[in-house]
Amino acid sequence: MRDAAANAVRIMSGNEACAEGALAAGLRFYAGYPITPSSEIAEELAVALPKVGGVFIQMEDEISAMGAVVGASLTGLKAMTATSGPGFSLKQENLGFACMAEVPCLVVNVQRGGPSTGLPTMPAQGDVMQARWGTHGDHPIIALVPNSVAETFALTVRALNLAETYRTPVILLLDEIIGHVNEKVQLPAQGTVEIVDRKPADVPPAEYRPYRHTPDSVPPMAAFGRDGYRFHVTGLSHDETGFPTNDPQQIDRLNRRLHAKIEQHRDAIVEVEQNDCADAEVAVFAYGSVARSARRAVEEARRMGIRAGLIRPRTLWPFPEREVQELAERVRTIVVPEMNLGQMAHEVEWAVRAKCGVVPFGRVDGQPIRPVQILSLIERAAHAPREKVTA
Repeated sequence: MRDAAANAVRIMSGNEACAEGALAAGLRFYAGYPITPSSEIAEELAVALPKVGGVFIQMEDEISAMGAVVGASLTGLKAMTATSGPGFSLKQENLGFACMAEVPCLVVNVQRGGPSTGLPTMPAQGDVMQARWGTHGDHPIIALVPNSVAETFALTVRALNLAETYRTPVILLLDEIIGHVNEKVQLPAQGTVEIVDRKPADVPPAEYRPYRHTPDSVPPMAAFGRDGYRFHVTGLSHDETGFPTNDPQQIDRLNRRLHAKIEQHRDAIVEVEQNDCADAEVAVFAYGSVARSARRAVEEARRMGIRAGLIRPRTLWPFPEREVQELAERVRTIVVPEMNLGQMAHEVEWAVRAKCGVVPFGRVDGQPIRPVQILSLIERAAHAPREKVTA
């Protein structure tokens, strides 16, 4: 993994960069099951984790892999798993448990075509809504989405840091293109990466309440079984001690705090990049590998004299509603290309509140969206009356 000089320019894939980023952030436990197109993450960590005193386990299925990650994290280890669409579906029950039990962990989903087993070796972005709503009940979630190999490294680090900071599962959404593309990257020198650890217990074991309500809505987290700390962990609604409760006030307070610990810190979580948006009349909302095509399309449109811009979320959930709303005040149309049939376009439409037009464009044939396709949409949006703009 790090045979060459730490800051040397290297060529690697997005999946390899994900493994490198996890190690740099302090990952010490991985449990997973092989699935295309994410398997290289597991292959890299199977070799690298034992060298740093970590643990790699190939479990019998995706369900048990997610359960093992939850258990390892409870004992104090930074833990993650990686999968693709069908495996992501199987992880949802234990992912919901991690949300309710407030267990920090990282779940990487290298998206491929679906539904079902779909297109194992071809790209898609059809899991973005599943990332938000895949597990049942009312729950918050953080999901990050990189668009390059270098950014995959950076956002893997950030994902683990966010999980530890807010005591919550975090989802990293790659797609097959980002997972398998090879690019030049210059990784930061070892020891220079910012690493965040969970807030430790601040009282003796006898006084510890694992789900204490705090001003920042994030309870301190002791390592289960270490230094005398033993506490109840359940997926049932519980009070501050962790034991189940049917008290409506306690239940309401718990559920509202789970949301508050994300919404309260929304500005520290949400990251959005904007290019050429200051004077844009047409903007493109794109994420993941599609944002690469969108950037090229925007550059070509600018050369043609069209004032185009790109808004690219690095944080997909919480959705960057505020940033989209502000952009909608200035542009006439937002084009939303994605490798699904409009999952994020619906969120954009909701956010703009009819202040500008929204043009969805979906591709679901296993092929990437090309710059020329996005450029055509930009041209039509720039020259058509607002009510006439369609995909």
